[in-house]
Amino acid sequence: MAGFAQRLAMRAARPSRATSFLRQLLHPAPDATPVTLTQRRIYVLPTRPGLIFALMLGAMLLGSINYGNSMGFVLTFLLGSLALVSILHTWRNLAQLTISAGKGTAVFAGQDARFEICLDNPGSIARHAIGLRAGDVTGGFADVTPHQVACLTFTLPARQRGLLQAPSFTLFSTFPLGLFRAWTHLDLDMHCLVYPRPAPETLPLPWVKARTGPGFSHGAGHEDFIGLRTWHHGDSLRHVAWKAVAREQGMLAKQFSGEAQQDVWLDWDALAGMETEARLSRLARWVLDADAAAQRYGMRLPNRELAPGLGEKHRRQCLEALASFGL
Repeated sequence: MAGFAQRLAMRAARPSRATSFLRQLLHPAPDATPVTLTQRRIYVLPTRPGLIFALMLGAMLLGSINYGNSMGFVLTFLLGSLALVSILHTWRNLAQLTISAGKGTAVFAGQDARFEICLDNPGSIARHAIGLRAGDVTGGFADVTPHQVACLTFTLPARQRGLLQAPSFTLFSTFPLGLFRAWTHLDLDMHCLVYPRPAPETLPLPWVKARTGPGFSHGAGHEDFIGLRTWHHGDSLRHVAWKAVAREQGMLAKQFSGEAQQDVWLDWDALAGMETEARLSRLARWVLDADAAAQRYGMRLPNRELAPGLGEKHRRQCLEALASFGL
């Protein structure tokens, strides 16, 4: 008896087929890329000019019947045949295209995020005037030559930091006559990382006093030029000896005399009393300022610490840590 009751409870907890179908219909899962447009994914309906054209053909047919005009019949059926053949060409303009998501680029909050859709044409027939529409945003049109890839883009405003998910979009075409519209609706798993909006005011970095004393009279300062050394990954491009590069002497970096500076630490706890988003905004500003000044910097966040570094990769790691904080 206990086993029978347990089986009943398990059946009650298991979703029915109708429930699963409704969940899939209302909240479909994103399409796994790449997506090949087969006949099941392409829909064709007449456009507004196509409906007007059909009404015109109907009027021509009635006039030809009423007056017994054989040339009117010929013209009516000729135009009707062209319209019917154009359905196939409109559908074929999208058929067998392979759709994939392009590479997304991170942006700051308040900017526009850019999403890229790539259309791969594996066939030997050129595709013409394929349009992209995401909500109220139109991403333009593209022609795809045989065995080539073309890309369409659309932008969305990034209003807050975090992960911005791209909405579903529609690919469509009215080629060749504009009488019919073929379209497909896709929902690719595309997202864009949104960094915190940098603080508008430029505040001084939390500089650490430079070390002085014996052994530190010639450090990595920015005063007098003292020579060249091998360029290392992470060094500022402002210090590259471009003349030496032009003479094919390799990548060399300029060295300057001056007091050696300690690494700057961008510390979360140094901004006590501020709200979370305000702290993240201030830290983002400090990251940009330190990178522009070619100053080595590290970052301390709750439960995470990024070692001091310099360069594009380190800047991106710090901004990504700020963007994903608390998410």
